[in-house]
Formats: sequence, structure tokens, C-alpha cells
Amino acid sequence: MNDPMRQQSRMDGLHREDAHGVARLTLARPATRNALSLDMLAALHDALAAIAGDRRVRCVILAAEGPAFCAGHDLKELTAARAASDGGEAFFAQTMDRCSRVMRAIVALPQPVIAAIEGVATAAGCQLVATCDLAIAGERASFQTPGVDIGLFCSTPAVALARDIPRKQAMEMLLTGKSIDADTALRLGLVNRVVPFGEALQEAQAMSRDIAAKPATTIAIGKKTFYTQIDMGLADAYDLASRTMVENLMIEDAREGIGAFLDKRTPSWRDNQR
Repeated sequence: MNDPMRQQSRMDGLHREDAHGVARLTLARPATRNALSLDMLAALHDALAAIAGDRRVRCVILAAEGPAFCAGHDLKELTAARAASDGGEAFFAQTMDRCSRVMRAIVALPQPVIAAIEGVATAAGCQLVATCDLAIAGERASFQTPGVDIGLFCSTPAVALARDIPRKQAMEMLLTGKSIDADTALRLGLVNRVVPFGEALQEAQAMSRDIAAKPATTIAIGKKTFYTQIDMGLADAYDLASRTMVENLMIEDAREGIGAFLDKRTPSWRDNQR
């Protein structure tokens, strides 16, 4: 079926394709194993900023070209920066700041983000997976935070990892640098499901279509509240959630959804028709 909203664009190392309310961002530098260079991080940040204000987009898929999902930071780029008079310190700080901004942008994005992983996701690449709201892994996918093996503890990946899987399992990955396979990632909760090799994107597309069919404002309210309350104490979390439920009840699509349920009919989400 033709989609009037279908569009494609290619930024620096990043390909965006929109169809049926879903924006797919594809890391498109397989020769560098889709490393998060400064340019790649800038392209990701700009793409996420554009999507945040695009009411036509109701879900996002993050995928990659080639045998690796993402190999983390570009170590050749970081090494080249050591030639600067400060030994690379300013460039390192800029890289880490930009990476952190990308991760925070994913969490702050009104639309859910689904990672579709085939191959390896290492260091900041593993951080990227842990940061996404949902993740689908092909059966050959693997995940690793191997910074300790090169004298660089994966401190920023640890932020996302420690919020996504049990603490002791996160520390084992960070302290040993050992890789875990897709089934282990599923057991730990790093990914939502494991599918046959080559089918991660297809499964992510099916999930994204399901989410895109839901009322966009409701999804945005829910995602924001989920991440806000998770670091709160119990009483504050319930206070926030209660206020949010009242806010949610007052929007047009909540009235429509409840009415449709009581009338035993399919709801017509007005928010998604604008």
C-alpha cells in the first residue's frame, strides 16, 4: 500500500526512512562497524530532534547495515585526537557529552524507540541498545562492554546497562568484558525477544506497527511518566502517576477509547489523524 508520508533521507552515516507512522533510522557505516564517531553522533542527535517534533511519526526503529549493529566509539578517531596540544582531552569531553546527549534524547523522545540488533553491540553500542525502550535481537546477536580489555572502563555504557539489567549481571559484563549471547540478553532483560537470524528488523517493524496504531499522545504521556517515576520513591512515584492518569483521562482520545470499549466498537484515534 502506498503511504503519502513515506520519505527517505541520508545524513552523515545515517539513513532515515519513514512509512506508515514509523521512522527507521539505520546506522549506515558498516566499514567502521557503525562506530559512534562524532559525525555519527551528531547525525543521530539531529535525526532524533527532527523526529521529536514530527507528529506524523509515532514509533522509531533503530537498525544497522552490515554484520555489526554498533561497535561503540570510534577508537581510531579518539586515538587521532591525542595529537592535539591537550592530548585529546577536549575532543574526548566533546565526544562523551555528545554521546550522552544522544542517549538522553532517546529517553526524552515522545515516540518509543525499538532497537533491531543483528550482530555485535559493544561498549557504547551496547549502551545504545540498553537505552532504547524496546529491543529485538537476531539469534546471532551478542552484547559486550569490553572497555576493561583496553584499559578504559565502560563508565557511560554502565549508566544505561545498570538501569536495564540486574546490578550484579551488569557489573560482571563491565568487569570482565565478556560477551553475552542473545539468549542470555533475553534472560537478563536487555532485549525483549530473540528471533531467527536476519529477522530482527522484520519483528521490530511488526512491533512498531502495533505501537503506531495506538494514540500518540497517550504513548508520549506514558513513556515520559515511566522514566520519570522510575527514580522516585514509592510515594512520589504514585503521586506523579496519579496526576498523570488524571491528565490522561482529560484528553480527547481517552474519552474516545473508553467510549469505544463500552460501546464495543473500534476506537477512532483523533490524535493520529491530525
